[in-house]
Amino acid sequence: MTGLLAGKVALVTGAGGLVGRGIALRFARAGAAVVAHSRRSDVTALVEDIAAAGGRAVGMRADLAHEDECRRLVRAAAEWGGGLDAVVNNAGVQPVQELAGMTAAQWRAVVDLNLTSAFSCTQAAAEVLPAGGSVTHIASIEGTHPAVGHAHYSASKAALIMHARSAALEYGPRGIRVNTVSPGLVDRPGLAEDWPEGVARWTGAAPLGRLGRPEDVGDACVFLASPMASWLTGNDLVVDGGMSARPTW
Repeated sequence: MTGLLAGKVALVTGAGGLVGRGIALRFARAGAAVVAHSRRSDVTALVEDIAAAGGRAVGMRADLAHEDECRRLVRAAAEWGGGLDAVVNNAGVQPVQELAGMTAAQWRAVVDLNLTSAFSCTQAAAEVLPAGGSVTHIASIEGTHPAVGHAHYSASKAALIMHARSAALEYGPRGIRVNTVSPGLVDRPGLAEDWPEGVARWTGAAPLGRLGRPEDVGDACVFLASPMASWLTGNDLVVDGGMSARPTW
């Protein structure tokens, strides 16, 4: 895909995490200049890796639980890049908390970061994105298939999918496309040791027989931001190795 996004500028939120880093690297590989956002994580190594490969990147910090920070980040990204062509709303959290006993504060903490931040960043991005610009939310297959202990997470991801469809409807006349990518279980260092039974169940059930990789999610985001997806908006692209195709009965 090298060169697919040449000359474009992309903002990736939550780039300090494993999936966010993978997304940022794939955008850079496709030729985009990348603004790598993090709240607390150090993205210096990511920026240096992109530069070493001949790309252009910068790290920026912001607490996206606050609307003004979302707007500041988007403005700063556009100023750095001389414009902004793509936004990937990847920042989020995935705590485990049983619904019984969950407090409203715990609920809001997840919804504010996973959902409201995407609302605010998208609203701010729509002010600077050109016709042909794109926004991609990172949702999850849990947006349609809930998991125990993830009521707040699953609800936020389901809402992201509907927000993208609504935004696609309203921003479409301006030429701005909005989609979601819903990953399945993405591998990380130590996951097989931390959750051996879960990894075994997934790999045994998934038609493609493996966990996802950060670059799998990144490739889907690059595709949706590229001219190849110029007639795609309001869609949820499921990237789960075929797991959602399995019957549940």
